[in-house]
Amino acid sequence: MTERQRFALACQGAETDRLPCHPLTMTFASRLIGRPYRDYVMDHRVLAAGQMAVVEQFGVDFASTISDPCRETHDLGGRPVYFDDEAPANDPRDVLLADKAALVGLRQPDLLGGGRMHDRIQGVALLRERLGADFPVQGWVEGPIALAVDLRGMEPLMLDTLDDPDFVSDLFAFCVDLEIEFARLQVQAGADHIGVGDAAASLVGPRLYRQLVFEQEKRLIDAIHAMGAAVRLHVCGNVTDLVADFQRLGCELVDIDFLCDLSHARANMPDTALLGNMEPASWLLRGTPDEVYSQAAACHAVAGSRFVVGAGCEVPRDTPHDNFRALCRYAAEHRNQEHDVTV
Repeated sequence: MTERQRFALACQGAETDRLPCHPLTMTFASRLIGRPYRDYVMDHRVLAAGQMAVVEQFGVDFASTISDPCRETHDLGGRPVYFDDEAPANDPRDVLLADKAALVGLRQPDLLGGGRMHDRIQGVALLRERLGADFPVQGWVEGPIALAVDLRGMEPLMLDTLDDPDFVSDLFAFCVDLEIEFARLQVQAGADHIGVGDAAASLVGPRLYRQLVFEQEKRLIDAIHAMGAAVRLHVCGNVTDLVADFQRLGCELVDIDFLCDLSHARANMPDTALLGNMEPASWLLRGTPDEVYSQAAACHAVAGSRFVVGAGCEVPRDTPHDNFRALCRYAAEHRNQEHDVTV
């Protein structure tokens, strides 16, 4: 069974030879190859080398091009803040849409013009070349509210949802149009599934999520499906009140952060594969290999057959290698149908 087949079957709840293992590694991958994180986010060749090292040394079942949320804003003309060995950030004091009227003149950048979005597309192509046709390569885009926060700022956007919902709708539409094109070029470069990161969705509550976010998020996901790619939704934070809506999105895989009870997520998403949700800092970073293995087993027992091994969020940079190996070993030693397990 190939890694691509394993992932597809697990998402359907069909029997696999073992569990797919898809933890998000970013700073961990750059540290693994001894490169500053700035190099990892700015040069797709470094990113690909880091992902290849994770695949080869730990036996994970996919490679991902996720790195940071600044690629789109950088190419749109923003000024993200870059650090030597930490993730870059969009400065909320210096946003492109401090003046809402600027949205009218905002235009999509040239996604193949040598910018940071082009760099991710090149990363997808390089990983596909190195890993072959049957190994999952994951592209990545920002979700509508995540990119809107990057462009407008968190506090102003949250006030806009109450004071100017028409502007918010227009901004979300712009964001999704851009991300659909970004996803299309990544799929053409070789991505067989696309991660959608929409962390700020966990902050708006179910009413505003349904009124303003859901339809645009669904439009993005439907467009990616029409390209022939699967979708992984990643929303950091407490998504307890949103998981029933996530079921309606139709994603193949949804990451569940440790702040959301996994049994609640499973009850509300019976037909969706779940990833997570052990707390990365408590277990991967500060736990023991036996504790990591037991936590993976506990998550598997709750999630059932539609389960993909991973942590509640990114694998911390300084995670002990034996702990990460324990996570990957659990996946290697269990089939997805074997979820009534004891350790």
